[in-house]
Amino acid sequence: MDALLASTLAVFIAEIGDKTQLLSLFLITRFSQRLPVILGILVATLVNHGLSAWLGAWVASWLPEAWLPWLVALSFVVIAVWLLFPDKDDSADSGLLGLGAFSATTILFFLAEIGDKTQIATVVLAARYDATLLVIVGSTIGMLAANVPVIMAGQWLLERLPLAAARIGASILFAVLALITLATVFASA
Repeated sequence: MDALLASTLAVFIAEIGDKTQLLSLFLITRFSQRLPVILGILVATLVNHGLSAWLGAWVASWLPEAWLPWLVALSFVVIAVWLLFPDKDDSADSGLLGLGAFSATTILFFLAEIGDKTQIATVVLAARYDATLLVIVGSTIGMLAANVPVIMAGQWLLERLPLAAARIGASILFAVLALITLATVFASA
């Protein structure tokens, strides 16, 4: 259950102000249908974060067991620092928009997630926890929890979210995850 909660919270907080959240806002201004956009985000996240979590679990399986907590803690610290820098909205009109709300959202969201903070966090969380499926479910819930309100309330919501505070909060969360990871190393020694 720790994997589910940690994944949900980490991805939810890291997603606030992220480029994929800005992409959600962009998509809802282009398509009036909310459900196909939400379903596109769901499918893109399940595929992207599913692959990411399996990668994290695979890497964890071949690394020496003594190295894993140190690498995971270091990864959490790197993500914590990365989160302090805001993303930019680099979405532009694309030929993919002609595919319709669901297809355009699925493809654009999947591509935007490649190398994104939440994707990297999913890899690290899957390496940290021995519960790959729970990490996938948690990261997907976190992604939807951060993006569905943007789709439903759009610009009004983004104008009122304290993005700097959210970035700092997410950074602190990942620093705490690094500390917890290291604490388990020292507790088992």
